[in-house]
Amino acid sequence: MEDRFNTTAGWVLFAGIVALGTSIVAGEALHSERPKTMGYPIEGVQEEGGAGAAAEKPIEAYLATADATKGGDVFKKCGACHNADKGGANQMGPNLWGVLGEPIGQGKGFAFSDALAKHGGTWNWDLLSQWLTSPKAFAPGTKMTFAGLSNPQDRANVMAFLNQHSDAPQPLPAAPAAGASDTAQKDAAKAGTGPNNGPQKADKEPVLKTGAATETNPKNSGGEASPAGKAPLGTKGNVK
Repeated sequence: MEDRFNTTAGWVLFAGIVALGTSIVAGEALHSERPKTMGYPIEGVQEEGGAGAAAEKPIEAYLATADATKGGDVFKKCGACHNADKGGANQMGPNLWGVLGEPIGQGKGFAFSDALAKHGGTWNWDLLSQWLTSPKAFAPGTKMTFAGLSNPQDRANVMAFLNQHSDAPQPLPAAPAAGASDTAQKDAAKAGTGPNNGPQKADKEPVLKTGAATETNPKNSGGEASPAGKAPLGTKGNVK
């Protein structure tokens, strides 16, 4: 009986050792290092605060190298709701033939949302770029569900494409001078760093000197509560 128990215990112990050894070997064989960069990159999206998050240049800089053919490829994303054909019918969105220079949210027999119809102005390069960046930010309450184009070169290419689909194409704006572009980028980098994106705190604020204020205000000589005409405590006038 005792021999059978010892034999059973020995086999159990041996099985445990084999299982432990197998686990160690498998762990070493299948060991993987933690990736240096977590997640997957998404085209057109930059990490907030990262080195690649450079300030965006004015849209004119991208229009200077705009490619209407590439813009037509990007415009295919809009094809489910829009067309840019002359005399084309409105779809879920309005026909976009000759959109540059048109009043914003008006005409073409399309029922624009109040948010866009009441915006005012005409579609120019800058406003159209803002709209293509984020329709909901440009006109909060718009019926447009498209998230927008975050890549400024894509926006410039689309605008160049739309500009060609017009009876009177607009002249492309001149590219900004290098100095003006750099200044705009620095201003954009500084913008919104104050409380609630408000005015910035001055680097050197004027400080009122306490001594000067005391000398120019007679009431301060005896403290705020000193009665007029009486000497401050500690002088001969108060010694009895």
